[in-house]
Amino acid sequence: MEATKEVRYEIKDINLADEGKKRIEWAEREMPVLRMIRERFAKEKPLEGLRLVACAHVTTETANLARALKAAGADAVLIASNPLSTQDDVAAALVKHYGIAVYAIKGESIETYVSHVHTALSHNPQLIIDDGSDVVATMIKDKPELIKDIIGTTEETTTGIVRLKAMLRDGVLTFPAIAVNDAQTKHFFDNRYGTGQSTLDGVIRATNVLLAGKAVVVVGYGWCGKGVAMRARGMGANVIVTEINPIKALEATMDGFRVMKISDAAPLGDIFITVTGNRHVVDTPHFAKMKSGAIVCNSGHFDLELNLVGLKSISNDVQTLRPFVEEYTRQDGGSIIVLGEGRLINLAAAEGHPASVMDMSFANQALSAEYLVKNKGKLAADIHVLPEEVDNEIARLKLAAMNVALDELTPDMVEYMNSWQSGT
Repeated sequence: MEATKEVRYEIKDINLADEGKKRIEWAEREMPVLRMIRERFAKEKPLEGLRLVACAHVTTETANLARALKAAGADAVLIASNPLSTQDDVAAALVKHYGIAVYAIKGESIETYVSHVHTALSHNPQLIIDDGSDVVATMIKDKPELIKDIIGTTEETTTGIVRLKAMLRDGVLTFPAIAVNDAQTKHFFDNRYGTGQSTLDGVIRATNVLLAGKAVVVVGYGWCGKGVAMRARGMGANVIVTEINPIKALEATMDGFRVMKISDAAPLGDIFITVTGNRHVVDTPHFAKMKSGAIVCNSGHFDLELNLVGLKSISNDVQTLRPFVEEYTRQDGGSIIVLGEGRLINLAAAEGHPASVMDMSFANQALSAEYLVKNKGKLAADIHVLPEEVDNEIARLKLAAMNVALDELTPDMVEYMNSWQSGT
């Protein structure tokens, strides 16, 4: 259906809309849970008339979340959460066919990205769906007068939750936030299976390199790192893990990976993948020690995981070899290959997570927005998680869509689990 009213937007090319619509509909086939939520939202209108800003990777999966939010009655504006993660045909389709305001262009400059954040805030949002907390952080720093109208925010990613916790410690988070990433149906699946598959998809699409036999260094062993390490090993790579957390390092060791410091792994790796959410985890001294031709990329949220300024300082030349592939020629004559300008490789060079995984993640986002509205004025200015029963319901809906049956407890089992008197 064509949009019936004029929609504000700043995108690459509205003429890409028809192709984008086909891809959005293709993704929807793998997103049954979000489709069911959208159908309910269309009847109940839980977000009717509310001004909403969504900052997310503008992909086919996000488009289906945007459709659900509009069906719920939200007056929504969508912006990109990363300069390289936008799919331009999807942005065009959302404007032309679904009547949603979009400000996102693949490859947009940092200045344009920041201007889009400010444009979104000029919508005077009551609800924010964030990915990396840029919208929330910018509002608190630059437009604090908007805070009085905020019902709450939801956060998609680990990096954003880290920033929200810092805001809470500093006393500037004065409204409720829901850590969507902490839902079990989000991080267990999106971070592990989604990031694991899509990261390697991005590396392969950018380079066409064979992973079998390569030494792949995974920097960070959180849920994303676990997924990347697991999938890399499955493709025949020799995987090395680096960590700062003793429990995660022990887990990686028990999972059969070599664990060492990044400084020790630097000369050994053929491919380096960062998934930490932290700053400069691959730093200038590490780049200097890498073998010539080493490939480096990031699948954490921000490009700051790689110290590319430091790499440039020890390089004489930078040239583009193919799309999303840059070669830095070091002063010692060796070269380092950087993928996707250090930004999210799974979205820069590939299509991001598979739709079936994002189905659960965005079901959490949609239900989190509804939960904030239903509990307006009741939630403390804190970081919350969705109730366990909501998490379980998303899992049940997903299993039903996959034709997977669950066992049920018998009355005897229930009695045993609730009694302290029964024993051996």
